[in-house]
Amino acid sequence: MATNFPGFDPATVRAHLSGDASAVRLRVEMMERVLERVFVIPGLNRPIGLDAILGLLPIAGDAIAGIMGLYIVWEARNLGMSKLSIARMLANIGIDTAIGAIPIAGDLFDVMFRSNSKNLRLVKRYLDKHHPGSAIVNAR
Repeated sequence: MATNFPGFDPATVRAHLSGDASAVRLRVEMMERVLERVFVIPGLNRPIGLDAILGLLPIAGDAIAGIMGLYIVWEARNLGMSKLSIARMLANIGIDTAIGAIPIAGDLFDVMFRSNSKNLRLVKRYLDKHHPGSAIVNAR
């Protein structure tokens, strides 16, 4: 298949969009990174993401960030995680969204309470136990 984008490999794209555990791990890690640690606050060396940035918009920003966080829960559900784990993930997002909607204090809470990072840990724990071949070794 011919493409006008140099370096674009359709097979790689299909692999990352597949339902296998390794692809799910990559997508969930990417979403968590975007929501929780895409930027670093200069001087503080504190990572923040879209969750905290969108939280600056009263109510609507927290709602949008919450909806984006539900993507991780959706992937977890598709993996077959237990209802208890899914409920815990939903509670993490609910707490983050509800308290994050409080002006000023909620913005500080968004920076400290990382619901998507907590949810990523739950997904990784599940994948490590049920799909150990999906683990990726990071050489950092």
